[in-house]
Amino acid sequence: MNANFLDENGKAKPFIMGCYGIGVSRLVAAVIEQNHDDKGCIWTKETAPFMVDIIVSNSKKEEEASTGEKIYNELKEAGVETILDDRINARFGFKMGDFELLGFPYAVVVGKKLEEGMVEIVDRKTLEKTDVKVDEVVNKILELIK
Repeated sequence: MNANFLDENGKAKPFIMGCYGIGVSRLVAAVIEQNHDDKGCIWTKETAPFMVDIIVSNSKKEEEASTGEKIYNELKEAGVETILDDRINARFGFKMGDFELLGFPYAVVVGKKLEEGMVEIVDRKTLEKTDVKVDEVVNKILELIK
Protein backbone atom coordinates (compact mmCIF):
# COMPACT_ATOMS: atom_id res chain seq x y z
CA MET A 1 0.00 0.00 0.00
CA ASN A 2 3.09 2.18 0.20
CA ALA A 3 1.96 3.70 3.52
CA ASN A 4 4.75 5.66 5.16
CA PHE A 5 5.29 7.81 8.22
CA LEU A 6 7.99 10.31 9.15
CA ASP A 7 10.32 9.20 11.93
CA GLU A 8 11.90 11.54 14.52
CA ASN A 9 14.52 12.56 11.91
CA GLY A 10 11.93 13.35 9.26
CA LYS A 11 12.75 10.23 7.19
CA ALA A 12 9.92 8.36 5.51
CA LYS A 13 9.57 4.82 6.85
CA PRO A 14 6.96 2.15 6.04
CA PHE A 15 4.24 1.20 8.48
CA ILE A 16 4.62 -2.38 9.65
CA MET A 17 1.45 -3.79 11.02
CA GLY A 18 -0.49 -6.94 11.48
CA CYS A 19 -4.12 -7.67 11.92
CA TYR A 20 -4.98 -10.25 14.51
CA GLY A 21 -8.62 -10.94 14.85
CA ILE A 22 -10.95 -13.87 15.20
CA GLY A 23 -13.47 -14.49 12.49
CA VAL A 24 -16.87 -16.09 12.82
CA SER A 25 -15.81 -19.04 10.67
CA ARG A 26 -12.87 -19.69 13.01
CA LEU A 27 -15.21 -19.63 16.01
CA VAL A 28 -17.36 -22.36 14.44
CA ALA A 29 -14.28 -24.52 13.87
CA ALA A 30 -13.07 -23.91 17.42
CA VAL A 31 -16.43 -24.93 18.92
CA ILE A 32 -16.48 -28.13 16.89
CA GLU A 33 -12.82 -28.89 17.69
CA GLN A 34 -13.72 -28.80 21.39
CA ASN A 35 -17.14 -30.48 21.13
CA HIS A 36 -17.33 -33.60 19.00
CA ASP A 37 -17.23 -37.36 19.12
CA ASP A 38 -16.76 -40.13 16.57
CA LYS A 39 -20.32 -39.58 15.28
CA GLY A 40 -19.96 -35.85 14.53
CA CYS A 41 -20.07 -32.42 16.08
CA ILE A 42 -21.88 -31.58 19.30
CA TRP A 43 -23.07 -27.98 19.35
CA THR A 44 -23.19 -26.19 22.66
CA LYS A 45 -26.50 -24.65 23.65
CA GLU A 46 -24.99 -21.21 23.14
CA THR A 47 -23.75 -21.85 19.60
CA ALA A 48 -26.25 -24.31 18.10
CA PRO A 49 -27.98 -23.15 14.92
CA PHE A 50 -30.98 -25.23 16.05
CA MET A 51 -31.66 -26.39 19.61
CA VAL A 52 -33.99 -29.24 18.70
CA ASP A 53 -34.23 -31.64 15.76
CA ILE A 54 -37.67 -33.22 15.56
CA ILE A 55 -37.31 -36.58 13.86
CA VAL A 56 -40.46 -38.15 12.45
CA SER A 57 -39.60 -41.83 12.28
CA ASN A 58 -42.01 -42.67 9.48
CA SER A 59 -43.43 -39.61 7.74
CA LYS A 60 -45.79 -41.80 5.73
CA LYS A 61 -47.76 -42.43 8.93
CA GLU A 62 -50.18 -39.53 9.24
CA GLU A 63 -50.29 -39.58 13.06
CA GLU A 64 -46.48 -39.41 13.35
CA ALA A 65 -46.24 -36.65 10.74
CA SER A 66 -48.97 -34.52 12.31
CA THR A 67 -47.60 -34.98 15.83
CA GLY A 68 -44.10 -34.01 14.67
CA GLU A 69 -45.47 -30.89 13.01
CA LYS A 70 -47.55 -30.02 16.09
CA ILE A 71 -44.49 -30.28 18.39
CA TYR A 72 -42.45 -28.28 15.87
CA ASN A 73 -45.01 -25.45 15.85
CA GLU A 74 -45.33 -25.44 19.65
CA LEU A 75 -41.56 -25.22 20.12
CA LYS A 76 -41.29 -22.43 17.55
CA GLU A 77 -44.08 -20.53 19.33
CA ALA A 78 -42.14 -20.98 22.59
CA GLY A 79 -39.11 -19.34 20.95
CA VAL A 80 -37.02 -22.51 20.54
CA GLU A 81 -34.96 -22.78 17.34
CA THR A 82 -36.26 -26.04 15.91
CA ILE A 83 -35.86 -28.05 12.72
CA LEU A 84 -38.28 -30.73 11.53
CA ASP A 85 -36.92 -33.83 9.80
CA ASP A 86 -40.01 -35.21 8.09
CA ARG A 87 -38.31 -36.58 4.99
CA ILE A 88 -40.52 -39.25 3.49
CA ASN A 89 -37.86 -41.21 1.60
CA ALA A 90 -35.23 -41.27 4.36
CA ARG A 91 -35.13 -44.22 6.74
CA PHE A 92 -35.14 -43.66 10.48
CA GLY A 93 -31.50 -44.77 10.89
CA PHE A 94 -30.41 -42.25 8.26
CA LYS A 95 -32.30 -39.47 10.05
CA MET A 96 -30.69 -40.40 13.37
CA GLY A 97 -27.28 -40.50 11.69
CA ASP A 98 -27.85 -36.99 10.39
CA PHE A 99 -28.88 -35.82 13.87
CA GLU A 100 -25.70 -37.27 15.36
CA LEU A 101 -23.52 -35.84 12.58
CA LEU A 102 -25.02 -32.34 12.71
CA GLY A 103 -24.98 -32.33 16.50
CA PHE A 104 -27.94 -30.20 17.54
CA PRO A 105 -28.30 -30.43 21.36
CA TYR A 106 -31.58 -32.37 21.42
CA ALA A 107 -33.76 -34.56 19.22
CA VAL A 108 -37.41 -35.37 19.73
CA VAL A 109 -38.15 -38.72 18.11
CA VAL A 110 -41.75 -39.26 17.06
CA GLY A 111 -42.07 -42.97 16.36
CA LYS A 112 -43.42 -46.28 17.60
CA LYS A 113 -43.95 -45.06 21.17
CA LEU A 114 -46.55 -42.59 19.88
CA GLU A 115 -49.15 -45.37 20.20
CA GLU A 116 -48.57 -45.09 23.98
CA GLY A 117 -48.73 -41.28 23.83
CA MET A 118 -44.96 -40.96 24.22
CA VAL A 119 -42.06 -39.47 22.28
CA GLU A 120 -38.36 -39.78 22.98
CA ILE A 121 -35.93 -36.97 23.77
CA VAL A 122 -32.32 -37.69 22.84
CA ASP A 123 -29.49 -35.66 24.36
CA ARG A 124 -26.82 -35.37 21.67
CA LYS A 125 -23.94 -34.96 24.12
CA THR A 126 -24.66 -38.16 26.05
CA LEU A 127 -26.99 -39.92 23.57
CA GLU A 128 -29.20 -40.58 26.60
CA LYS A 129 -32.85 -41.23 25.71
CA THR A 130 -35.82 -40.17 27.81
CA ASP A 131 -39.45 -41.06 27.17
CA VAL A 132 -41.83 -38.12 27.60
CA LYS A 133 -45.58 -37.77 27.15
CA VAL A 134 -46.46 -35.89 23.97
CA ASP A 135 -48.28 -33.15 25.85
CA GLU A 136 -45.28 -32.62 28.18
CA VAL A 137 -42.48 -32.55 25.58
CA VAL A 138 -42.40 -28.77 25.07
CA ASN A 139 -42.12 -28.10 28.82
CA LYS A 140 -39.42 -30.75 29.15
CA ILE A 141 -37.40 -29.21 26.30
CA LEU A 142 -37.77 -25.74 27.83
CA GLU A 143 -36.50 -27.17 31.12
CA LEU A 144 -33.51 -28.82 29.41
CA ILE A 145 -32.37 -25.76 27.49
CA LYS A 146 -32.27 -23.45 30.52
